[in-house]
Amino acid sequence: MIQVEHLTKRYGDLAAVDDVSFRVGEGEVVGFLGPNGAGKSTVMRILTSFLPATSGKVRVAGHDPFWESMQVRLNVGYLPENVPLYREMRVSEYLFHRSRLKRVPSVERKRRISEVLSRCGITEVSRRVIGQLSKGYRQRVGLADALINDPPILILDEPTVGLDPNQVRLVREMIRELGERRTVLLSTHILSEVAMICPRVMIISEGRIVAEDRTENLTHQLERSERYFVQARGPADELAALLADLPGMTSVAPDESAAAEDAHAFIVEADEGAGISSRIVGALASKDWPLVQLSERAPTLEDVFVNLTSTEDVVGHEKQAGVAEA
Repeated sequence: MIQVEHLTKRYGDLAAVDDVSFRVGEGEVVGFLGPNGAGKSTVMRILTSFLPATSGKVRVAGHDPFWESMQVRLNVGYLPENVPLYREMRVSEYLFHRSRLKRVPSVERKRRISEVLSRCGITEVSRRVIGQLSKGYRQRVGLADALINDPPILILDEPTVGLDPNQVRLVREMIRELGERRTVLLSTHILSEVAMICPRVMIISEGRIVAEDRTENLTHQLERSERYFVQARGPADELAALLADLPGMTSVAPDESAAAEDAHAFIVEADEGAGISSRIVGALASKDWPLVQLSERAPTLEDVFVNLTSTEDVVGHEKQAGVAEA
């Protein structure tokens, strides 16, 4: 349903997207990940006819987004990161207007509007002026707009931004359900969300695809190393330096979510077979810095993302390129 071959988008000398190729098949739900400025939103805008490509070949539902823009727009439901809405219109009026633009037959418009209002959880605000809604509700109005003509392809850029936890759960379930009979390309910074929704993941960094595989395969690649959660008492900078200098250690990163008032936490990675756990215990004992917790940590999609899109860790040691090259 989506075919991209050697896609490049340049702004002068800057290559925002650099020779990108990928395919998304019918009925696939694919996560599209990357740090800010990596090029993922640019790719999505090209796929949806909002931007022309500098070079390369793109087909969406069999159509060229540049030369056959209208056909592409009729086959794609697009939710951009910043949803453009007519804030002076009421929700139901806006969806009626959008249904006409998207050529929903007049006999089906009322039913379709009712369906998307219910599915997106905004029936109770259908008579409200869009400009008076919270950001979360406006986001859901944008999602209803993307669904109004029942398109076979959905391209969603940060669909859960601004939503509360209950709304996030609702949208996740909706995407899962929609993916059973549609092609979905999903961009988000919430990596746990991708792991729950998307069987396949693409990661883009500096305009290039650096990884593309099933989610579980990407995490398996990191299982060739030892990873531990370390929490200890002592000066934070000196703790980080001590851990980083241990033989076999390849990465040391602070875990602020687990930091305590009198202890500092780190996620560390070492070469497989380095016996890093005993080295950590011995090094801390030599400094009389109490070890609070040491536990093995299974790799996650977040670990893969950081490994592929970062060039240096916190203490300045070069990261290994093993995962990117695997």
